[in-house]
Amino acid sequence: MTTKPLTGKVTLVAGATRGAGRQIAVQLGAAGATVYATGRSSRAGRSELDRPETIEETADLVTAAGGTGIAVRVDHLVADEVRALVERIDAEQGRLDVLVNDIWGADPLITWEKPVWEQPLDGGFRTLRLAIDTHIITSHYAFPLLIRQPGGLVVEVGDGTTAYNDANYRLSVFYDLAKVSVNRLAFSWGHELKPHGGTAVALTPGWLRSEAMLEHFGVTEENWRAGAATDPHFLISETPAFIGRAVAALAADEDRARWNQASVSAGELAQVYGFTDVDGSQPDAYRYFTEVVEAGKQADVTGYR
Repeated sequence: MTTKPLTGKVTLVAGATRGAGRQIAVQLGAAGATVYATGRSSRAGRSELDRPETIEETADLVTAAGGTGIAVRVDHLVADEVRALVERIDAEQGRLDVLVNDIWGADPLITWEKPVWEQPLDGGFRTLRLAIDTHIITSHYAFPLLIRQPGGLVVEVGDGTTAYNDANYRLSVFYDLAKVSVNRLAFSWGHELKPHGGTAVALTPGWLRSEAMLEHFGVTEENWRAGAATDPHFLISETPAFIGRAVAALAADEDRARWNQASVSAGELAQVYGFTDVDGSQPDAYRYFTEVVEAGKQADVTGYR
């Protein structure tokens, strides 16, 4: 019987309730890992997003995929809750091999495509707290456990590579700043972790077909291509499993340090590691965004997935 590549590895996916975080947890589980799946939405109550997905569902999916899923309800803005989480992982496992900072949940707070003087400050600053403070608080408490042995991996999940975000305004000053900052955190973490044998990577999905995105387009995963009637570029979109497989590939790579401080997309890593989306394709969304969308060309995913 073949041993899965992440058997014996302990991972924490912070922000694993839905979307990218859920499938990162599931794909780590499929590779054999023990996965602590955290978030604010549980069977005991929903977060301010008021969506139905729960961390318990995610943990069940991890276990069904072949790993060990453990759901822990945590608000990553509350330092005491994060400290208790890490203390629990230490007590139960004695190690942490992978930390994924995927905490977000701020989309409803953002006023899109409005200048800063038309932005509500309360919502804007909470956006930054959810996007940045949560990642810093989590890293503050988790890193001492992560560096206990060399080889630890930190993945900062954002939206857009550094190269893409540097060249494109991201629709709101608060969203723009949040996503630039997440990538820079990976750069900073890489500097701090390298002396301890650790690696930090900023990773972005392409156009993610999350639960909320499917609802927005009025489609399901079974008929998602119908969303192209609303926006023909939707055909470049990808499932959350794609970025999940990217994280699993990074975690299983003994030479993962070559990616330290890098900012990459799931599509870029697919070209290196050979994994695919669930339909067998390898959508290269950021190359498509640059060469087709930003260039004003008609939608055509030929050669991009």
